[in-house]
This record gives sequence, C-alpha cells and structure tokens, in this order.
Amino acid sequence: MAWRPRAVIVLASGVLLALAGCTPDNPEPDMVVNLIQQDWQHTPGVTPDGGGLRVAATSRSIVEQDGGGGQPNPPVNLAGTHLVATGDFTLSASFTDVTADASLTVYDSPPVIADEFRIEPAGLRLTLRGDDLDIAVFDGSRQKSVTNPQPAHDERVRLQDPGAELTVHRSGDTLKVASGGKIVLSQPLRGIFGSGQLWLGLASDAGSFQVSSLTATAPGGASLSTAGPAVEQASQLPDGLQALAARIRPDFRIGAAVALGPLASDADYGRVLVGNFGAITPENAMKAQNLSPQQGAYTFEEADAILAVAESKGMAVHGHTIAFTEAMPRWMQELPAGTEAERSASARALRDYVTAVVTHFRGRLDSLDVVNEPFDTDQGTGLQQNIWYRVFGPAYPAAVSQAVYAADPQVKQFINENGADVPGRRQDALLKLALDTNAVGGHIYGVGLQAHVYDLETDAIPAGDLTSTLRNFQDAGLHVRISENDVADDDGTDVQAEQYATVLDICLRSSACVSYTTWGVDNRYDWLIDDDGSLQQGHDYLFENGKPTPPYDAIRKVLGG
Repeated sequence: MAWRPRAVIVLASGVLLALAGCTPDNPEPDMVVNLIQQDWQHTPGVTPDGGGLRVAATSRSIVEQDGGGGQPNPPVNLAGTHLVATGDFTLSASFTDVTADASLTVYDSPPVIADEFRIEPAGLRLTLRGDDLDIAVFDGSRQKSVTNPQPAHDERVRLQDPGAELTVHRSGDTLKVASGGKIVLSQPLRGIFGSGQLWLGLASDAGSFQVSSLTATAPGGASLSTAGPAVEQASQLPDGLQALAARIRPDFRIGAAVALGPLASDADYGRVLVGNFGAITPENAMKAQNLSPQQGAYTFEEADAILAVAESKGMAVHGHTIAFTEAMPRWMQELPAGTEAERSASARALRDYVTAVVTHFRGRLDSLDVVNEPFDTDQGTGLQQNIWYRVFGPAYPAAVSQAVYAADPQVKQFINENGADVPGRRQDALLKLALDTNAVGGHIYGVGLQAHVYDLETDAIPAGDLTSTLRNFQDAGLHVRISENDVADDDGTDVQAEQYATVLDICLRSSACVSYTTWGVDNRYDWLIDDDGSLQQGHDYLFENGKPTPPYDAIRKVLGG
C-alpha cells in the first residue's frame, strides 16, 4: 500500500490529529501524540532543547545497606505525562548527537523503589550503542535476583543506519521493533503492555543525546490519550485521619512516607493518602544518592514533584534526610579523610552539599532529619564512623546542624533513630547526642523515634514505656516525632492493630509529641528482600490494595472516628 501524506492539526494538549490518513477502509483518523510537547520537567536528566529533548546521564543508582552494590536507577517520567493505550499503538523516536548510548524504556507501570533495591516492571528497553541496538524485554515475572534483574528476552542487533527512526509497535498480541522501517524484532508480547498504560523513560549511562522526535500513534478507532499523575484527582476527606486528629489537636499532623511512583500511577494510593494524611515524608527521593549522584550535580526533579503534590493538597513536608550512613552516592562515600588537608577539602564538599540541598528546599519543609540513624546498627550506642564522622569528628551532628541552619533557619531540625522508643542505653545516648549537639552550637528541635515493630517479642513498645520516653525528652526541652511507625502482622492483625493504636494514643496525649508518621501507605508497595535473597511482600501498613486494614480501624478509633 502506498504511503499517504497526512495533514496534521496540533491541539493545545500536544495531541496531533492526523486527518488525511482517512480512507474508505479506515474512516477514522489516526491519533498521534507529540511526546516532546508533553511534560518532562520532573524527569531527571531530561530538558527541553531547541524543539527536542536533551538527555544527559544522571548516574543514579541504589546502593545496598553496607554501601556496596549500585543497582541502576534510570529515570522514568512519573510526574509528567504518561500514555493510556488499550489497543494497538506505535511509538516512534529519533535520536541524534549520541555521545555514548541512548535508551528509551516503555513500562507497564513505574518501577517500585525500595530502600535498597528497585523492582523492574514489565516493559521494553531499547538502547542504542554506536551501530548496535540492545533490546531487553521484561515480562514482570519474579526475578531470581531483585538487584540484578534479567530480561525475559535480550538480544543485540547490528543496525544498517543507527540514525534511523526507531519504532515500537504493538499489533494484537505481537511486539515489533523496527529501525528505519526494517523489523529487527517480532515476537509475542510476553506479558508486557497489558496494563493499558505506557510509562516512558529516557536515559544515558555515560553520555548524552538529543531526542529530535518522539511520537505515539494509534490507528483509527483505537484508544490513545495522555494522562497526568493519578494523585491529581485525590482530595482531603472531612472524616479522614488528619481531619479527626485536628479536632483533638489542631496543630498535630498524621503523616506517611511516600514514593513518587505510586503517587503518579495508583489512584487508590493517592486517594487514601490525600484523604487521610496531613503530612508526607519522601521515603527515598531526598536521600543523597537520589539528590546528588555525582559531586556538584543535583537531580531534584522527583523530590520537587513530591513536594509539589504536598503543596497542592495542603500537606506539610518532613524532609528525609541529610547526614546518613546509607543511601550515599559513591563520590560521597569515597571522600578522602586521611590527612588534615583531605578532611578540610572533604568538609567543604559536604558543606556545599548541605547548603545546596537545604537552600533548594528552603521554605518548603516544615521539618528535616539533619542526622539519620547515627548509632551502630547492632543497637549499640557508639556513633557509626561514616564519612561525616571521619571528616568532622564525633561532633559532626553540630557541623551539619549549623550548615542547615545557615541555609534555612526556619526548618525544624531532628535527629532520627531506631531502637530508642523505650527507655534504655540507646535512648539515653540519643538524648545526650541531641543535647550535646545543641551545647556546641547546634539547632536540634527534637528527635524522631522510628517505632519500627518487626517482632513483637523484641520490638514491642508498651504504653508505659513510651509515656516515660516522651516525658524524658520533654523534660530535656526536646520535641518528638513518631517518625516511621510500622508493625508486622506475624502475630495476627488484632495484635498488630493494638500496637499501632498504642503508639498513636500515647503520642497524641503528649504535648511533646508533635506528629505521627507511618512508614508507608499501602501494602501493595511493602516489599523486602528476605535472608535467602527472595522478594517478600509485607503487610505492615494501614491499607491493603486501597482498602483499610485492622490497624487503620484501630487508629481511627483512637482519633474518635
């Protein structure tokens, strides 16, 4: 069939309506979306440039708890535009000025980002490297190694014209990839593109490139549209948890840790979050490995998107975190500290980081973890000898606090720690650290008590102990946040609900306890890697697939609902 030129009308939304493609056999026009004209402003490494998009390497990765590893975490357009295409479609892209490599990913859903790993969703990744095109198909099946995901199909194709247009085409149950109109892959869909949504990513591992064209097309009569983040449609509930808490203590905040992926893609997640919570803590988006994967370079886009959601919904933001042993980019881990000259230079680099981050978010944060989990991970009382310790010495919290204060004197500063929820040596050490920091010029407003209850035999937080804890900090002139409360359901949901209710009830009764935050929203995104390396789903949060759990009902009862 001969190619027919199309007359095109550009709509304000960036959707192109192809008119002259109509024929007696195809009476309805094709729908075409010019993706370059869509919203990419919160996608790290992607900027508009001369009618196209410029893509630069971000070097984003997720390190393991011990600082090792480095699972790639290439950006996806989450807070901008994604596509809704329930039938056949074609994606077309043209790359120019490729200095090293150029990748286009098309996902069924956003990746799930946990503290130390990323769960790769079903989708397709095309990577142009010189004359070669790497094609990787992920079918969404359970991976043997979460941190080293392997595609269900992986091949390298030598291209005759590396500068030719690349196309991804879904036709019924078949996936086709072509270069310059020549098909280089044709196979069954293998479980991808079943959600009806297309989430796009543009990335380079080591260089940069220009996207001169990027379009999505659906044949006449098929469905193709653009959509923004799902959370945009969410609204506060007059009888949600925050509304109930405000009737008891107007200044008290009920919060949750959040991630951008589910905010963007899951309407249930957005609905229950905005409906019930008055504050958010970015779970991972404000950690150093996400904000500054390369020294002196910053990727604020995803954190900014989360803060924009909070601002649009009238929610307070608690920043998390500045000085932390984990989630640290390689450049920060490897700062030299062996000599006085090295420590001086490294101190400048760390202060520059603090100043850049806090200045960027100045006026947008109610509070901030300036130091996170400073003590030994074996529940001891000694400071972890991380890069902050090696550069500034054991009084490093004061150096960090002073740098934060210089950049934003209004943000309330907290030291956040686990295992200090009940009286004991670790709690004593946390209290002393906060007071000692302020004694040498720090500005610590209070402490965050994480209140993780993974095992009720060892981690349970009795009402009397928590009451004593809050009194101890109040007597010392410090405020308290319940900062990361979650409770495992291993002993049943009744016991789980009772522990949740106890923590909130005691916090709410104490004027020293200024807020309560649970470390997640929905069990759909509660994942962990077990000791044997397998991926396991937890059931620790207040919602399960958008529906309230017994802990939610228990918390609601505490609030008088």
